[in-house]
Amino acid sequence: MQQEDGNTYDIVIIGAGISGLTSAALLSKAGLKVCVLELNSQPGGYLAKIEKDGFTFDAAIHWLNNCDSKGFVTKIFKLIGDDHPVATPQKRIKRFIGDNFDYLLTSNPDELKSDFIKDYPDSKKSINRFFSAAKNICLNLDGFNKLLRSGETMSFAEKIRYHVNRFKFAIPFIKYVGFTGKRGKTTGINLYFKADIFHKVFKNESDLLSCIIPVGWAYNNDFQKPPTGGSHTYPEWLTYIIGYYGNKVIYNARALKILTNNSDCDSIIFEYKKHRHQLFCKQIIAACDMGQVYEKMMPRRFVSPKLLEKLEKADIYSSAFIVYVFLNCPAEDFGFNEEIISFMNDNQEDIIDEQQEFGNCEITVFSQSARDKTSVPPGSGSLTIMIPAWFNSNNRWQTEVDENGNLVRGEKYKELKNQYAEALITRVEEKLKKDIRKNIIKYEAATPITLWRYTENRLGSMMGIKPGRKNVLSGIAHYKTPVKGVYMSGHWSELGGGVPIAVKASLNAVLHVLKDRNHKAFKLITGYLENKKSLEEVLSSGAFLPYDNSWNKDNL
Repeated sequence: MQQEDGNTYDIVIIGAGISGLTSAALLSKAGLKVCVLELNSQPGGYLAKIEKDGFTFDAAIHWLNNCDSKGFVTKIFKLIGDDHPVATPQKRIKRFIGDNFDYLLTSNPDELKSDFIKDYPDSKKSINRFFSAAKNICLNLDGFNKLLRSGETMSFAEKIRYHVNRFKFAIPFIKYVGFTGKRGKTTGINLYFKADIFHKVFKNESDLLSCIIPVGWAYNNDFQKPPTGGSHTYPEWLTYIIGYYGNKVIYNARALKILTNNSDCDSIIFEYKKHRHQLFCKQIIAACDMGQVYEKMMPRRFVSPKLLEKLEKADIYSSAFIVYVFLNCPAEDFGFNEEIISFMNDNQEDIIDEQQEFGNCEITVFSQSARDKTSVPPGSGSLTIMIPAWFNSNNRWQTEVDENGNLVRGEKYKELKNQYAEALITRVEEKLKKDIRKNIIKYEAATPITLWRYTENRLGSMMGIKPGRKNVLSGIAHYKTPVKGVYMSGHWSELGGGVPIAVKASLNAVLHVLKDRNHKAFKLITGYLENKKSLEEVLSSGAFLPYDNSWNKDNL
């Protein structure tokens, strides 16, 4: 294809999740010509929405952090515009319901501490020690804001300061990091609690820090509900900004091949409406599954077998089985409020597997309608029921393979999906001792196959590469690729998951792009991150195009 103005961009971004869109909006504001390629028919990735019959569900987001007025996500969004969606504080955070207990973590964790002490007075000292540990952790969590930048974009002096701050941040966590896995978590909990009940309350957590940190976040008032209208208002806002600057997002577009000129990025081939198109660009941000980039898009000569081996062996977050329930009455009628409810059994397994009985694992339930009345018709309600699940369970969820190697979702797949959905609804009813079924209009279910189809994340993973010693030592998370001008982003360039990590990744991908271009905005943004420059200084510098804060979600 001949290079023309209409198919030439400064940068192409693969993936319109929160990470890709944040990068696209920032670079658009910096005056670059940007195009985003998105496989799905709507933006957002795991922040996309499900909308039917007047009901709206967030596809996968259950809660947020670092999205309040002091959070770094908001700090980054303010660079883009003052009209960004605003997350609201969450007071009732998490409810733990087991066979013989029912506890609630709120934005005042001392209430939970008092409930524990009331029920287990003999463990008062150890309970106080646990909550003191969480409070100490809380005091250090703000230090994460000093660790936003990737070392690859830093000078030597900046790297020294970064590593000093990183060490200071890590000190309070060091004594807990060894307590991982089932045995490690059990040993860690035994350091604080003697009563067996606490092993049951924290049964769904993977390690000791996962028990402590949420309590620390609560002390720090760092749990937020998605904005009114749902978490998908973030990608809708970012998409508006991209269009405001004359740039575009192309939906139903599959990125196929990254083409190079020697070792430099030259262009990208993508498929749209069964036709192939070519976009010429000197830079690409791949805010998508790392395996898709290295195994399918990048020329093979740039991909080392060792990297592919690391990727194959990397620990990734599980996928999920999710049921979206449409109710003909308010969810509050069944005792739901704004909190997430975590159901657990004494004999539950960690994750759903082929040999397990239906629903015999951790169940997470919350009501979006109890948080946001605009998400359902008047007098109605909604529930989201979720369990961790693996792509390959149940013989890949009873899918079949056609002659071209594609997965086919036939009758067996539909039957199994409905079996799981019914079993999970039954278990929720049993735990709450409520007859929910009589008020269910219908439900929709998503399997790991569904999540994989819409995101193409490896095995339908919810959040990419997990933190942990194995992945840290392998160095699998990275931004720079062997092709000059091509960068990874999203949940595959940073260890960890959630909106904060995705936005952190988008920021660093942007810094790489701007540094390569010797763009004035690079030093302005880094100065802003380090609190050396105010937002007003940055935006009035001339490095960014003006924006009139004209987004209005009600007019979309």
